[in-house]
Amino acid sequence: MLVPIIATLVGLGVLAWSADKFVLGAAAVARFLGMAPLLIGMLVIGFGTSAPEMVVSAFAAADGDPELALGNALGSNIANIGLILGTAAIVLPIAVKRGILRKELPLLIVVTAIAWLLMSDGELSRGDAGALALLLAVLITWQILSAKQHQGDGLAHDVEQQATSQNISKRAAWTWLVVGLVLLVVSSRVLVWGAVEIAESLGWSDLVIGLTVVAIGTSAPELAAALAAARKGENDLALGNVIGSNLFNTLGVVGIAGLIHPAVVTPDLLNRDFPFLMGLTLLVVIFGFRWKSDGRINRLEGSVLLALWLGYTVFLVATAG
Repeated sequence: MLVPIIATLVGLGVLAWSADKFVLGAAAVARFLGMAPLLIGMLVIGFGTSAPEMVVSAFAAADGDPELALGNALGSNIANIGLILGTAAIVLPIAVKRGILRKELPLLIVVTAIAWLLMSDGELSRGDAGALALLLAVLITWQILSAKQHQGDGLAHDVEQQATSQNISKRAAWTWLVVGLVLLVVSSRVLVWGAVEIAESLGWSDLVIGLTVVAIGTSAPELAAALAAARKGENDLALGNVIGSNLFNTLGVVGIAGLIHPAVVTPDLLNRDFPFLMGLTLLVVIFGFRWKSDGRINRLEGSVLLALWLGYTVFLVATAG
């Protein structure tokens, strides 16, 4: 089992690095081609942070492992809130703007509930997947139109600022775009192979390996971005990135995987993992809520999120066999 372990670790490391370079190159190329900063922030960066999950889940579904694809998408969402937001809040309390509490977080809850309901019959059909993908397209269009009409929107300002923060040459931009994309694809193939081999050797299901090892690896870019934002004192950006990534994962990653290969949805996913994800999302709303002002997730609340994620992951590993 040594070779699959090495392949998984190398795949995870290269995946995280290449995803960061791919986003850097894609955002710069889009800027050179004249795309508006707001569109770069919402489309290129929003898509890019979920690129590892999308590529890994697509290859897993194509290889006939849809459980791994679903576990990766859902596990990444859980890690984004528990591991990433929890860790970022411990480093520096996260500001929660009222606009996010009124719009983005409720939207994330509704989208998660829709995905849960579509799969509640025990199947992710191509019709279900198509509905999720269509909803993603509608959501992106609505977000862009809404942001253009409300230029003072905090999240729109954050992503626009993020999109214009990197200054690299045109040649470097195209280089990182191509190199990042190629390595993203290659490392995803290596990661999926290694993860499936480990799961089979340990007697774990593809769902559990997707929820744990693969999910943590594909969430690495978001964790790096959150810690970088914390060091700069821009921790509110971490919350926006997590919300955007979770929306893309739920609609885009699950949608693409289901379109490639319909999946049987296990009772564990419906009765354990979806409720846990919904509970974590509601906790973020509760922690960030203030009556008449912007809220924040403090260090104690971040510790609670991180402890819940750790407990959940330990439980999965302990009961995996």
